Amino acid sequence: MDIAGKTYGTVSADRQKEMSGLEFVQGLVDGTLPLNTIAKTLGYDVTEAVNGRVVVTAEPGDNHLNPAGTVHGGLTATLLDSCMGLAIQSTLEKGVGQTTLEFKISLLRPITPETGMIRAEGVVLSRGRRVGTAEGRVIDGQGRLLAHGTTTCLIFQS
Repeated sequence: MDIAGKTYGTVSADRQKEMSGLEFVQGLVDGTLPLNTIAKTLGYDVTEAVNGRVVVTAEPGDNHLNPAGTVHGGLTATLLDSCMGLAIQSTLEKGVGQTTLEFKISLLRPITPETGMIRAEGVVLSRGRRVGTAEGRVIDGQGRLLAHGTTTCLIFQS
């Protein structure tokens, strides 16, 4: 599912080095940079970014279902990994990158296509020179908590 006004692909390492982490993530939000191709595959968007906080949204559909007829936990995991990692990215200086070392999620409520738009918000808990941690929450349109998680990311010179 393509999202209006968004392109998909990758941003070269050289181009990423020219931007702060916040500039990079805001470029994903405003469409001046391409979303990654998994965002196209799963139909999610990066919709908000400020220093230390990023929001990713998706509307679950029939293409996200597991054999039991609910949305596969992999969609939720991807949304949380993305919002939490990008939240840490948003705090980085030019020439600094990050990658997920580990993450944990808890799935609290079933998600179905009838759930409607879901919102994953990642917020930085701690950011040092080498390691950053963040937490994330997935909520539905009524504000119900569907899932939550935490991540640890390695921070490195890119």
